[in-house]
Amino acid sequence: MRRYAPALLVIALTVPPIARAQKPAGYPLPIPGRSMVLTKLGIVAASQPLAAKAGVQILERGGNAVDAAIAANATMGLVEPHMNGIGGDLFAIVYEAKTGKLYGLNSGGWAPTGLTPAFLAAKGLTRMPNRGIYSVTVPGAVAGWDALRVKFGTKRFSELLAPAIYYAEEGFPVTEVIAREWAADSRSMSQPNAKATYLIDGRPPKEGEVFRNPDLAKSLRRVAEKGRDGFYSGPTAEAILALSKAEGGTFTATDFTEFQPEWQDPIKTTYRGWTVYEMPPNGQGIAALMMLNIMERYPLAEWGFHSTKALHVMIEAKKLAYADMLRYVGDPRFSQVPVAQLLDKATAEKRATLIDPAKAQCDVSPLQIAGLTDSHGGDTIYLTVIDKDGNIVSLIQSDYSGFGSGLVAPGTGFVLHNRGALFSLDSNRPNTLAPRKRPLHTIIPGFMEKDGVRIGFGIMGGWNQAQAHAQFVSNVVDFGMNVQAALDAARFSKETFAGCDVNLEARIPEKTRAALSAMGHQIILRGDYSSTRMGSGQAVEHDGARRVNFGASDPRKDGAAVAELMPAR
Repeated sequence: MRRYAPALLVIALTVPPIARAQKPAGYPLPIPGRSMVLTKLGIVAASQPLAAKAGVQILERGGNAVDAAIAANATMGLVEPHMNGIGGDLFAIVYEAKTGKLYGLNSGGWAPTGLTPAFLAAKGLTRMPNRGIYSVTVPGAVAGWDALRVKFGTKRFSELLAPAIYYAEEGFPVTEVIAREWAADSRSMSQPNAKATYLIDGRPPKEGEVFRNPDLAKSLRRVAEKGRDGFYSGPTAEAILALSKAEGGTFTATDFTEFQPEWQDPIKTTYRGWTVYEMPPNGQGIAALMMLNIMERYPLAEWGFHSTKALHVMIEAKKLAYADMLRYVGDPRFSQVPVAQLLDKATAEKRATLIDPAKAQCDVSPLQIAGLTDSHGGDTIYLTVIDKDGNIVSLIQSDYSGFGSGLVAPGTGFVLHNRGALFSLDSNRPNTLAPRKRPLHTIIPGFMEKDGVRIGFGIMGGWNQAQAHAQFVSNVVDFGMNVQAALDAARFSKETFAGCDVNLEARIPEKTRAALSAMGHQIILRGDYSSTRMGSGQAVEHDGARRVNFGASDPRKDGAAVAELMPAR
């Protein structure tokens, strides 16, 4: 019994979801569908339990939050391969407890040498293709792991990648939600190498069926042995370059060897006393902050959770923030992005006056950028880690669309992402395609803090992410929800950049939906928990006063928040 006594340090209970704000009359707050995980030690929250446990094992072996995040992410690339993997990009926000500093890492890859609008025009293409070699940019995930490990890590790659390598070789049973999404995303799979990698006897794996990926194990072993050089040079890079040549692509060896992630200072705003952080452009995180600045002009808590007034303002704020984001955001190495002006509170006040309190606006976009396609759903994973010392990693990683570009280089075991599909082919725009340029990016990790309470959070899902971040923050700040309730709560998601269409989960009250429809919102009713439209997320929280850590995992996925146990004595 002494061996299992440390489990008593981990407490699971439901904390009232109104701890941070007074409950508004007439609009009851949701009861979370599951309890938070509480401990004084570390927590890994991920959308697949084996990945979360892989990270926890690293914590239990003396690793820190960064070490655990890398291990969890490597495992996620195996167990949820339609969403993420070493063929995709990575962004992270790291809170370092000993210094109190925040660090942002942009490991989004750049376009290959030779890929230009003129090159594509010569092939008869007038917009960026969504699949195939011309949608592929240099994958940034492994370079991101390397940068994180060098700056903050304590473990060798051989230890961090061991769980993913083990499951790739020995196999793992595919979980419920992932099996459904795997099947749906595999319908567009046409390349023989991709089918050989991700299908079993020509079909996607079923729920509970054991899946193996020995080729991915080989690719991960190269990284375990040689670090980033095991990916960006040598057999893995050579296989990608050979595929590019065969498909008519323009990649060069130096596109891989010269790529480097970028450490950045997160951008921020305040929201009713909380400070909320996102990654700077070329990502969409600025749109979440612009939404919050507009929402702050309105008494959402007074109006009530899921009230017609509150939801109307949030939906309209989304339209305004996204219109400005699409107009101005691109790779800041190629064009000037007016971050300060976009985040100015006075600007938000002016933008807020454009919201008609009685009517939905169907087009507030100052400019529609050709080439940006409407996108939804499951193309990304988000995970977050807190360790016993209070270090927090907020990490997001993606292949963009389901199974990315649809291309797998022979012998590599991973799909190449299609992040380049987000470039524009219009001339002289912030997001116009150019060699070695990074596209406007959808994936964004989040972080927020106030009075010693710090929360690492994120919600995946294409263009859903910034609007989902703003809703999560509002749930915590305006309506006093704990992090689990804030993830559970029914959400809206407007996938398009113009029009009055908006997705609502069916748990939003029918009376509210009817009132929104009367205001001109064209409601598309989704399921109670719609992961393909609303995405899903994870969160960890550190309460500095009580020295307690909290973890939460979105019920829209298979995931879990898993707590670290003290070593047996």
